[in-house]
Amino acid sequence: MIVRSKIVLGLAFALALTGCAGGNTHDLLNRKAVAVPASDIAAIHEIFVATTRQQATKDPRQVFDGDRSLTASYARVDVTVPKSHQVGAIERAKGSADSNPAKQFTATDVVHYGDASQFAKAVGADIAIRGDRALVFVHGFNNGFDDGVYRLTQIAHDTKYQGTPVLFSWASSGKTTGYIYDKDSSTAARDDLEATLRMLAKTRAKSIDIIAHSMGTWLTMEALRQLAITGDRDLGGKLGYVILASPDIDVDVFKKQMIRYGKPNKPFAILLSGDDRALKLSSLISGDKPRVGDYGNAADLASYGVVVADLTNTKGGDRLNHAKFADNPVLVQLLGDRLRTPAALRADEPQGAGLDNIGQGLGKAVGSVAEVVITTPFKVLTIATGGQ
Repeated sequence: MIVRSKIVLGLAFALALTGCAGGNTHDLLNRKAVAVPASDIAAIHEIFVATTRQQATKDPRQVFDGDRSLTASYARVDVTVPKSHQVGAIERAKGSADSNPAKQFTATDVVHYGDASQFAKAVGADIAIRGDRALVFVHGFNNGFDDGVYRLTQIAHDTKYQGTPVLFSWASSGKTTGYIYDKDSSTAARDDLEATLRMLAKTRAKSIDIIAHSMGTWLTMEALRQLAITGDRDLGGKLGYVILASPDIDVDVFKKQMIRYGKPNKPFAILLSGDDRALKLSSLISGDKPRVGDYGNAADLASYGVVVADLTNTKGGDRLNHAKFADNPVLVQLLGDRLRTPAALRADEPQGAGLDNIGQGLGKAVGSVAEVVITTPFKVLTIATGGQ
């Protein structure tokens, strides 16, 4: 019993250190509006949302909470980014304090749509205005609704993405002890993510890009697998980039998913890191089996037709090293450089082509050097980026 107690306590302590989000509260809206000069605001981003969360009733400031809904809900959140924003950071108010738009990301308005058709009309109109592209972000474990909104805002802002940002927010509990609940919630949302992607494909969008993080990569791969089973794995030719960052997926499960999906014909990338502490715990919980996000055999993964970027020698924004793709300023710029060219225009180039030149350019611009190893189905590239 003593040994068992020590194991349980060890896991509890590890869980307390783990998770994809950092805040202790999940309030999105301010209690009252905070007025600041327009000169203090860098940009306002309209984030469209499809979610399998319940609408928050106990604390309306959260907008949507961690409880599951059997049907999807739809909204738009307007978020301001302060002029003082630093690339890779998400400046947030501490605790439950109101956000100051001059210093922090601030949600200024929420619009709810009555049903899927109203949402489709609104998001379709925005896609037509912004250049016929959409970026779908699927968040990971231990994320409140606010965490997903702010992360997508940061990604869209820092990468200068020229298209419509769409958050798919599944019902994570937003608690460090909710790993199993979160895994079940992500699985329950597979059909809803598939339906959201099909909805976007019916708009004027020419390219639908996907960035998924951590446990959200499991959900994304399941939705893509379902699309493949129906014979529409590329959304009628509209599927663009697929980027799986720190995938919290069992390696063998991922291989079976890719076998069903087939070798991609559009850029499909996995971002992994051997020093990802969050995935070390996930591996322990999962029977000490490796996760894709810290798997040591990049060539094995690349044999399934994907590009693997090993970020081990780059610095993360926190001690977990679990979100380097978004919180390392240089990697964010590298991601933005790729996203600015629609995937359809890169479909004919060899997987990984051009990444070495981009990396070398960033390394010269920023100064100190860190290595990113790119493994493609054809060759291995080592590129230099600006280290942090």
